Amino acid sequence: MSTARTTFSLGLAQLISWGISYYLIGGFGERIAADLGWTRNVVYGGFSLALMVMGLISPIAGRLIDAYGGRLVMVAGSLLNALGCVGLALAEDVPSYYAAWICLGVAMRLTLYDAAFAALARIDGPDARRAMSQITLLGGLASTTFWPLGHFLAGHFGWRSAVLAYAGFALLTVPLHLAIPNGRHEGVKRLPGDPECRPPAGSRRDITIKATLYAVIVTLTNFLNAGMGSHMILILAGLGLGASASVWISSLRGIGQSMARLCEVVFGHRIHPLTLNLLAAGLLPFCFVAGLFGDQFTPAAFVFAFVYGAGNGLLTITRGTLPLVLFDYRTYGAFVGRLIVPSFMLSAAAPLIYAVVIGRFGETGALFLSAALATVILVAAAFLMMRSGREG
Repeated sequence: MSTARTTFSLGLAQLISWGISYYLIGGFGERIAADLGWTRNVVYGGFSLALMVMGLISPIAGRLIDAYGGRLVMVAGSLLNALGCVGLALAEDVPSYYAAWICLGVAMRLTLYDAAFAALARIDGPDARRAMSQITLLGGLASTTFWPLGHFLAGHFGWRSAVLAYAGFALLTVPLHLAIPNGRHEGVKRLPGDPECRPPAGSRRDITIKATLYAVIVTLTNFLNAGMGSHMILILAGLGLGASASVWISSLRGIGQSMARLCEVVFGHRIHPLTLNLLAAGLLPFCFVAGLFGDQFTPAAFVFAFVYGAGNGLLTITRGTLPLVLFDYRTYGAFVGRLIVPSFMLSAAAPLIYAVVIGRFGETGALFLSAALATVILVAAAFLMMRSGREG
């Protein structure tokens, strides 16, 4: 069973791992392009390649965690994160730059939330919901911590030195991942007041429909996350905000994520994951509409970043907890690993798609695209809830 030490260690590891890998391109992408003289498509294409690699190895990573536990797999991911950052810092040409991102792609799949959720499901079974929520509290501060930190380091020492420093941070996650127990859940123990987490009975067709709706929600949420992770600072700057202001306003995303997740930790045991998923999905269309007014009304930009963070933060939790109530937790890693493959593959195109949309239609075009996708997520969440026969 996971302990408070395990949860804290995993949460801190998530903060560092997300900050030095997934959010790296959002902090340094423009600097890399300017320094190396490459187009945005080439620079952000590295991150897209990493996301594609995450998708390709996702089923394998899930099976490895089911079989051997999270400790060994996530420690390997820590070392690959460090290696990838070193390779990126030393890259002088496109092949070496892309090779570093391939390494980071493998590392991200072995260290980020999906790996951590599978590790917790293996340890705690259907009772993993609380620990899943708790580790996202610190993880949600990754952009808030590492975007300003990266901006400071790159401004004083250059982006290459900043990325080398990130490699050092990656090594700090090794002892944190070593704290993960290697045990396996053998019984069902629940906290008083927790909603029932036994997967409901259903036909193969019913499970397929629920799995498809779940995959749609995760895929589009991850697509938006990849697009915002790569371009939120650029979008805010394009709305007329200065470079530094864009960085700091973008960091509100992380604060929104962690505040929403804190509320889930405190009050979430009273809310079924399906209900929480629907409420979270409802925040996304609103935040992108608010962003459309960011060029005329600066507080709208604050609302955009903060509310997006809150909605995305809660959807990250339900990405981990929904399978506990919809499917068999005993094969969590392998089953969910297959379902999220499309999310990584489509997300791989997000940085490039957003770059093209911004280039042709401006920042407002990117916000309109995001609002449309957010509406699809909301509709899928509503159908999933109705299909599961939940009224909240």
